[in-house]
Amino acid sequence: DWMGFIFYPKSPRFVSEIPAYLPQKAKRVGIFVNEPKEIIIETASLFGLDFVQLHGNESPGFCNEMDRSRLKIIKSFRVGDKFPNEEVEPYHGKCDYFLFDAKTSLYGGSGKKFNWNVLSDYRGETPFLLSGGIAPGDAEALKYFSHPKCIGIDINSRFEIAPAQKDVQKVEQFISMLKS
Repeated sequence: DWMGFIFYPKSPRFVSEIPAYLPQKAKRVGIFVNEPKEIIIETASLFGLDFVQLHGNESPGFCNEMDRSRLKIIKSFRVGDKFPNEEVEPYHGKCDYFLFDAKTSLYGGSGKKFNWNVLSDYRGETPFLLSGGIAPGDAEALKYFSHPKCIGIDINSRFEIAPAQKDVQKVEQFISMLKS
């Protein structure tokens, strides 16, 4: 439904120019890490982004200042052994969605998983995406994962043949298994 484009230069999945395969039906998500607002807005316009996913140390004020009339804002949070309620709380009302990823030293794309049970401590109103090392073999477990604010699953590195090159067959099988 959504396709991500990583605009973080240190990522092996970094997108430096407009690819020939821009989706027409899928929503476009731009992933950024600590970029200035002007760069994000310029990139969003150039790539026709629908969403901006912020994976760095962006403040609640920064998120709120983004042009939310034109772009939906997704703020990523790293989740470890316990849910980071104190960190997430100031972002309510300033982002359209949250993304909960595994806590690592990286800005996402680590292939690491976290214990999804800690999300039972999330009682906020902002809908979220589940992320963090989700692999093709997780489809069955995901059928049993339930949270009233979870709106989707973010898959990435565990579905790749090489950085930025998805194994389409794995993705299709995974979606089919989730729907069965």
